[in-house]
Amino acid sequence: MNTDNNNDSLFRFIFDNLGVRGEIVSLDTSFQNSLDLHHYPDVVANQLGQALAASLLLSATLKFDGSLILQVQGNGPISMLVAHASNQQTIRGLAHWDEEQPIENSGLASLFGDGRLVLTLKPTKGQAYQGIVALEGETLSDALESYFAQSEQLKTRLWLFTNSEKAVGLLLQELPAHAGEAADWERIEMLANTITDHELLNLNVEEVIHRLFHEESVTLYEPQTVSFKCNCSRQKIEAGLLTVGYEELLSILEEKGFVDTHCDFCNHHYQFNPEDIKRLFGIPIADDSPVHH
Repeated sequence: MNTDNNNDSLFRFIFDNLGVRGEIVSLDTSFQNSLDLHHYPDVVANQLGQALAASLLLSATLKFDGSLILQVQGNGPISMLVAHASNQQTIRGLAHWDEEQPIENSGLASLFGDGRLVLTLKPTKGQAYQGIVALEGETLSDALESYFAQSEQLKTRLWLFTNSEKAVGLLLQELPAHAGEAADWERIEMLANTITDHELLNLNVEEVIHRLFHEESVTLYEPQTVSFKCNCSRQKIEAGLLTVGYEELLSILEEKGFVDTHCDFCNHHYQFNPEDIKRLFGIPIADDSPVHH
């Protein structure tokens, strides 16, 4: 296995004979692609990078086709943070912030105010599941660990770091069949707690695992490639326009001559002329009669 270059890769590993699994992710080009489409302040980019890494780590623990959406909502300088990750290891994300407010990274409360953390699981087939908890802790990893503790799921720990070039993450989680074997979990958790941001950002995955767990027996699996991908489409935009209603769209057409909208994630613009809007609502193109308000 060639692990000299961790760029845009997800690595899974398991502790042999212990009830603990792990993942390490490094987002490079995929992270930059998310940033290049917007003009985020450094502190906002930092939080988005952590969210993207976390969403991918968490989605990789699931056994279904679909996506995981991590969302932070609040009334602080950063009002919304969204990260999507799919089971195909694709990511996309965005953040909304108040450009008029100074943003100081002295903890989640200073960034998001009174906030909440929302995790949504969206299988390709079947019902979506959503969990919502208050945003607690100093870091996003704190908030996610609090979420798992409150939802009484498997013990889960995350370490998330970013710099101007990449976002990285380490996840440890107990295996369902071994839940309750506290001594093993506590030992592995204690070893992982010694990781530094410099190490996780700069060492390759084999070096990280050796640095932390050289006295343990660990199986490291082949990496999976991570990429930035937006799943927006004209059809999805049209579905959104249908909810706006014909009369509202007609007023926009009368003012501008077209309806222009864009995807918040990738900034791709979609434009609709009057004929497009009529066709969307099933109105005959030849029918130019006015709509009565």
